[in-house]
Amino acid sequence: MSEEMRRRLQNTVPPTATILLFFILWEVGCTVLRVDEFVLPRPTVALAAYFRWQSAIWPNALQTLFTTLVGFGIAIVMGVALGALIGYSALLYQALYPLLIGFNSVPKAALVPVFVIWFGIGTVPAILIAFLISFFPIAVNVATGVATVEPEMRDVLRSLGASRFDLFRKIGFPRAMPYFFASLKVAVTLSFVGSVIAELGASNRGIGNMMVIASSRFEVPLVFAGLLVVAAMGVALYAVFALLERRMVGWAYRGGD
Repeated sequence: MSEEMRRRLQNTVPPTATILLFFILWEVGCTVLRVDEFVLPRPTVALAAYFRWQSAIWPNALQTLFTTLVGFGIAIVMGVALGALIGYSALLYQALYPLLIGFNSVPKAALVPVFVIWFGIGTVPAILIAFLISFFPIAVNVATGVATVEPEMRDVLRSLGASRFDLFRKIGFPRAMPYFFASLKVAVTLSFVGSVIAELGASNRGIGNMMVIASSRFEVPLVFAGLLVVAAMGVALYAVFALLERRMVGWAYRGGD
């Protein structure tokens, strides 16, 4: 077996086996303990609900995916811009970082009614919540990467005549890329959380809205089917950004498994 094949197996077999074991334990546990489907449906029951209602699930899932990607895209642009600024300037870092911490401490669910008052029920509140909940990790990681250039490297480049902007452009910003791609994997899953939270009470479409309607009809298996679809989309996007991380900043992980 080649080294590349062995590495691929190491990267795919453990997570796949863990997921299968999780669902098997869930199924067996609900069966042995005789848990009512109204309380916690078995995975097979949720899967059956998915196939029964997939014509209604996927339009809502695509709406959630749309709001998530739009909010996440805005968070990338704003997070990289602000993170680069506060990482570049020590003054901005000291001035804005406490504000970012304080703003991130505000529960995003508490902002949903405010956005409904401002923008009405629909897609906009979900996009804004997805943006706000995923913005912070991107900005902080980019700022950390830019601001933590080794003093020795900075001194060497300055002795060679490099300006402060040259240090940022050639060392600081490239050095922040591993931090940036690592934050994307976290932020994209948080963005899904923000979209669904907003859709629970501020949208007439999306997985969150579908779950509210299903709950009001006591169709708990449909609620779990929606949760599984969201989880699958989150894992898929995480895998995409993990692959981009390896392709774009693989040099940062050279020599490691």
